[in-house]
Amino acid sequence: MIRFQVLLVCFLFLTFHNVFGQFGGYDSAYVETQPDKFGLRLYLSKKYTDLNVRVPETSSSYIFRPNSGLNMGLGFTYQNLSINIAFPVGFLNPDRQKDWPFSLDLQSHIYAPKIIVDFFGQFYGGYKIDAEELSETNEDYLREDMRLASVGVNFNYLFSGEKLSLAAAFTQADIQKKSAYSPFVGFEVYGGRMKGDSLLLPTAEVPASVNFQQAGYFQAGPNAGMAGTLVIGRGFFLTGVAAVNLSVGYSKWESDTESRGWGAVPTYYLRGFGGYNGERFSVNVNYVYKNLNLVKVGDYDQAVNTGNYRVNLIYKIMPSEKFKKGFNKVNPLSILSQLLTRQ
Repeated sequence: MIRFQVLLVCFLFLTFHNVFGQFGGYDSAYVETQPDKFGLRLYLSKKYTDLNVRVPETSSSYIFRPNSGLNMGLGFTYQNLSINIAFPVGFLNPDRQKDWPFSLDLQSHIYAPKIIVDFFGQFYGGYKIDAEELSETNEDYLREDMRLASVGVNFNYLFSGEKLSLAAAFTQADIQKKSAYSPFVGFEVYGGRMKGDSLLLPTAEVPASVNFQQAGYFQAGPNAGMAGTLVIGRGFFLTGVAAVNLSVGYSKWESDTESRGWGAVPTYYLRGFGGYNGERFSVNVNYVYKNLNLVKVGDYDQAVNTGNYRVNLIYKIMPSEKFKKGFNKVNPLSILSQLLTRQ
């Protein structure tokens, strides 16, 4: 099942990257594109999907955090293709639980001219609540049996996207030469579920009447926001993207009985990038955060929050013409483009 999900996300990434890449190009006065430069990337990153549960009856709140860790990885960007591979490193994650269930977090962020597309596919096994949030114990609350699955897609159209390259901030495939900004509109769709072998919240602190064993949700709606990059001097930049959304959908919560309800809730999506991006190298940090408030049903008031923060060090080189031609023959984006052109 996991293999199928990976292949599906990869196929969608390749297809949509090629399609959205056709939405015009950049204004060369604002953006310098560098598809023929090979950017080798060394980075640290952490992805997570938290479940935030608010309990009005006890005026308390709990955050289920996954057993994810700080990853160290390598990657590259060349001919509009970015590939990254990262793994959690033991000495960077002393508090990570050993031998817990496998987790998979797939996040694909496509920044093409005038277009932003985000795919999310999170499949986590094993969660905990930090001891600092608990009143009845000094130990972390561990739930190895807990599972959370969440999938979603976010699409935005930038009205002045020809002047603003978010790829320059995210993958450093381009260079933003002048400050620019753009409003945008779009839509998003999300769905997911979470479950455990027994009631999920600590039974010593939460009454059974507001506790639950499993839950699910689906919601969709329009969004709007603003994106912009401030260029400081030669190569230094700050980029921000903020969006608000009104989601319509339903939630269901189950313990002994099932509670279900429909409604509308506000959510938001924030991104921040900053650093130096030059002709030869780049060093930067970025943070992506998606808040997904769920429809409140009775006393059940929850949110699923997804984040990804990274520190990147990139070195850029100009490969030989022979390497360029050889890579073009195996680049899946080029192969897909040729197949679509033939049709």
